[in-house]
Amino acid sequence: MKNPLRYQISEYDCGPTSMLNAVSYLFEREEIPPEVIRNIMLYCLDCYNAEGVPGKCGTSTAAMMFLSNWLCGFGKIGRLDISSRYLSGKSVWMGQDSLIYDALRRGGAAVVRLYYEVEHYVLLTGIQDGCLLMFDPYYWVEPYEETDIQMVEDHPFSYNRIVPEHYFNRESKETYALGPYEGREAVLLFNRKTEMTAEKTIEYFI
Repeated sequence: MKNPLRYQISEYDCGPTSMLNAVSYLFEREEIPPEVIRNIMLYCLDCYNAEGVPGKCGTSTAAMMFLSNWLCGFGKIGRLDISSRYLSGKSVWMGQDSLIYDALRRGGAAVVRLYYEVEHYVLLTGIQDGCLLMFDPYYWVEPYEETDIQMVEDHPFSYNRIVPEHYFNRESKETYALGPYEGREAVLLFNRKTEMTAEKTIEYFI
């Protein structure tokens, strides 16, 4: 059984929440070992704010890279059929030939860091008519100023926003922009049992 995706419970835990949502999106609840949940929470929320308070500056890129590597290793030893790849810099962009689009077309998920007033992690689960299907873990009910961003309530297992592609590739720090290239990052995740590959299906080439 799949679980509905969840919202962050503070102003700071978008990183671990989005990683947990990626695992929930890709795997049945019964498949997920508790140590995956424990380690996602253990490795994230590692940043200190200006006053030296731990966690109040969210999750660092170093933590996300380490977590991606740990999940990949966890999959290789057979504890969960998961694979993971960390991207940074100019490899993080949206478009038909991008690594993120390739992952989404093959049934994977992507946790990306972008801007929503501040740096923020969200989950991407699909592509639809030039838009990205996104689960934003920050609970918000007011309409967006940007009228072409759709709020969705009837897909709790996969997405709650439909966002046009053009929002992401901006190098600014506006709503849902990926921002300057030097600060971009994404984690691509797959369920190896359901991942589309050249060996498994002709759909991969279409």
